[in-house]
Amino acid sequence: MTKNSEAEVTVIGSGSWATAIVKMLCTNVSKICWYIHFEEELKYLKKYHHNQKYLSAVNFKPEKLLLTGDINRAVKASDIIFLVTPAAFLKQTLAPLIIPLKGKIVCSAIKGFIPDDTCIVGEFIHNNYNFPYSAIVIITGPSHAEEVAMEKLTYLTIASQDPERAKITAHVLKNHYLRTIISDDIYGTEYAAVLKNIYAIGAGICIGLGYGDNFLAVLLSNAAMEMKTFIDNIHPIERDIKSSAYLGDLLVTGYSQFSRNRAFGNMIGKGYPVQTALMEMTMIAEGYYASKGIHKVKSDKNLDIPIAETVYRILYENAIPSKEIYNLTKILK
Repeated sequence: MTKNSEAEVTVIGSGSWATAIVKMLCTNVSKICWYIHFEEELKYLKKYHHNQKYLSAVNFKPEKLLLTGDINRAVKASDIIFLVTPAAFLKQTLAPLIIPLKGKIVCSAIKGFIPDDTCIVGEFIHNNYNFPYSAIVIITGPSHAEEVAMEKLTYLTIASQDPERAKITAHVLKNHYLRTIISDDIYGTEYAAVLKNIYAIGAGICIGLGYGDNFLAVLLSNAAMEMKTFIDNIHPIERDIKSSAYLGDLLVTGYSQFSRNRAFGNMIGKGYPVQTALMEMTMIAEGYYASKGIHKVKSDKNLDIPIAETVYRILYENAIPSKEIYNLTKILK
């Protein structure tokens, strides 16, 4: 932390996962700068010390928080920046930023695709802010904010090409209910976090159509193999797709009651039009935007990812869910 810093860590975002990360940080960090874009939410948190919309049962000690609606103050406030906005809104959130990111550790806990730029968050930060990959940290699950709020035992994977930055990030996060795993696979862990949301939508569609756990197990095991094919083609290094950052995150998102992407898919399987299902969601279903981005990457690379493509056709080409899933059942192993 630099001499003139206002806080040890900055968190950008005010949704459920951002709120959960602030809760985790409160264990080890004396002062957290928390950037909240919406003025009404900011005022409420200042007055009542909890997030009105997300994880409202989590109360914060006011002396721990430096609350601000100024993105430049937030970034200037500390040397460790956690990005925890929906991927679809990251570009808009950072648009007013004039404070340089140089010299800071930028941690992305975003599990989505930047829609217009067709890239993962790490690539977006590198390309748009001339920021070195070595200073980027990727934080992935398996994790749901709701279980973090209840202090259920959770494991996070902290990925960075710089082991020291990974250790620093792990140190500020870990506590009695949060354990950390260090990785150097910034591409694979982030792409896995993007893909698992698409597969969770597929799982939800199947549940909405009336398929049971037996088929869901087949779907997700095939999705794991498909994930490996995709990631190994994008960034071919040695990795164990069966570890928690890949398979674990896929399983919790495909099976959990807390999965917003599965809930979104479930509505579509039950007959909701895609746009209606999106409007019904109280939180962003990252897999919706990711599906379009992964489809473009798949097309450019000429990859065979039939489960992800099935979800894409349902979401973006008005394909009939029952017909698409039935056709998919014929090729799964």
